[in-house]
Amino acid sequence: MARSGIDASWELKITLEETGPEADPITLRVTGDIHIGGVILQLVEKMEIKKNWSDHGLWWEQKRCWVLKTNWTLDKYGIQADAKLIFVPQHKAIRLQLPNLKTVKVKACFSSPVFRSIIGICKILNLRHPEELSLLKPLEDPNQKKKRKEKDLEPEEVVDMESFTSPRGIQSQGYFHPNGAHYMRDTPEGEAAYQILAVSQPSVAPELIAKMYRPSSLIDKAQVHSRWLDSSRSLMAQDIKENEKLLIRFKYFNFFDLDPKNDVVRINQLYEQARWAVLLEEIECTEEEMMMFAALQYHINKCSLAGDDEEVHKGSEFDEVEAALSSLEVNLEGSNPNDVLDSITSIPELRDNLKLFRPKKLTLKAYKQYWFVFKEMTISCYRNQEVLGEPIQQLNLKGCEVAPDVNIAAQKFCIKLLIPAPEGMNEVILRCENEDQYAKWMAACRLASKCKTMADSSYSSEVQNIRSFLRLQNASPSSQLTSDTNAEDINTKSLVSFRYQKKYKIKQLTPRILEAYQNVAQLSLTEAKMKFIQAWQSLPEFGLSYFVVRFKGQKKDEVLGIAPNRLIRIDLNVGDMVKMWRFNTMRQWNVNWDIRQVAIEFDENINIAFSCVTADCKIVHEYIGGYIFLSTRGKEHHETLNEELFHKLTGGHEAL
Repeated sequence: MARSGIDASWELKITLEETGPEADPITLRVTGDIHIGGVILQLVEKMEIKKNWSDHGLWWEQKRCWVLKTNWTLDKYGIQADAKLIFVPQHKAIRLQLPNLKTVKVKACFSSPVFRSIIGICKILNLRHPEELSLLKPLEDPNQKKKRKEKDLEPEEVVDMESFTSPRGIQSQGYFHPNGAHYMRDTPEGEAAYQILAVSQPSVAPELIAKMYRPSSLIDKAQVHSRWLDSSRSLMAQDIKENEKLLIRFKYFNFFDLDPKNDVVRINQLYEQARWAVLLEEIECTEEEMMMFAALQYHINKCSLAGDDEEVHKGSEFDEVEAALSSLEVNLEGSNPNDVLDSITSIPELRDNLKLFRPKKLTLKAYKQYWFVFKEMTISCYRNQEVLGEPIQQLNLKGCEVAPDVNIAAQKFCIKLLIPAPEGMNEVILRCENEDQYAKWMAACRLASKCKTMADSSYSSEVQNIRSFLRLQNASPSSQLTSDTNAEDINTKSLVSFRYQKKYKIKQLTPRILEAYQNVAQLSLTEAKMKFIQAWQSLPEFGLSYFVVRFKGQKKDEVLGIAPNRLIRIDLNVGDMVKMWRFNTMRQWNVNWDIRQVAIEFDENINIAFSCVTADCKIVHEYIGGYIFLSTRGKEHHETLNEELFHKLTGGHEAL
């Protein structure tokens, strides 16, 4: 332990991980001015084992950090004779549970930040935009603890992808391999991996779904988000062991540039994550929506079993050129200059008779009809169409919350608006007469909530998406079911959540699912998956990640919901939204790491501060910074990933 006197050298002991913890460490004689590269060279020479040691690095056990800067000296690192150093591989195997609940075994980097490790993993799995994903530890199901011994006896099916490395031809983070995920299919092992990654899996038996863990409260949902790994630290620093099981999931619900040609795996895994979110009741949906989701699953299962791979990536270059020319022709001929000028200088308006209801006002009347005018981001309400004058009331929808309240069978088409007010959120419900009116007004409300008007180019597509979503839910009974649709070949209870398994018998569910199936039967496999993802995105609770927090000055816990573009304060007991703040009004945020408190400043001198109860404040800080980072992405530079900016926004300890 003590330094030798005359030559100022001292003994440094290093353990080789491969020999096990019980083996004697290798002793080197060093001085403080020797650099790390020299230490490793001396270590390898003394071991006399002929092997490629290039992937190995030094791990400092007491400091829980890697010693990788080979040009730094021992003195610069602060390493002395009592340091416990281990010579370990930087890449090790981990078991990854994919969003489809299947498990693969891959090599992951244990020495770089998790964000960099995710990039490497996603290259192997052929997942573009790795910044949308992350790793989390499995959630212990309290109901399954008693059955753990039985569970351990059942061997888990794991697809081994350890031999897979980032395929040649993939450029940086772009992942544009000539054959997409099909680079894997050259070997039997690769084919097995492709089937797990890119092909939707058969339905699980309803008995197994019933046994799976389902969050029953906001607190349960918040517990899930306490398990995310820190993107700024390495796997080794977070006590992840070789062959440990981790979950890989889409963490940030802001999916950029979904492309059926290059995103075969990404679209399939997104569909699977959405599917399980619905089946395990992680997100609320209505009965009609559940039947639509069931019908889409049934159709996707049929297409997958039939081998409808839809290898869109094999389309010829001629088809792509032809499509580009067609698009150009439409752009050139589709509108005349006067129309373009009018669309720039005038903002479209909506004028209609609608019914209005304020749930929190004490009134015996339900809905009352008024004449409404929607201009820019404001809805003006008049007694009737003939006498306008001053509006009775005006609703400024800038930054509001918009949620659908639709029951097609009952012809109920309502738009629920939560409008920011000084005292909290004012709730207003607008009731439309029919689907067409609802689609136009709902689209306008959604754009206004994002601070956009109907002049925005996305208005028309938003209207079409809403109409399409309604058509999918519109069950049209038909006695002429297609010949290949047999009530016996539909595993009904595997297609709906446990709530509806209990509520209805199979003979009640099957006809309803088959009715909904008629609306989706003509979709291709990829179209069906995309429709499922879009329908998932349309649910009111989509994209919300929950955390139990204690706001500064308050005596009780509340829930903070983090969405792609806003923060929401939620009452823990009743689940009602109390307040909402948008990211685009945020001036700065910082974390007091000593007292573990997050402080955020918004426009108009609004300040909030809270401490986290169910998760480390670093996870909340990373969520906020992560969504800010994702908002900086654009078509012109989506090929490269600005890691430095990500870490600046998510990993810093100073105010931003």
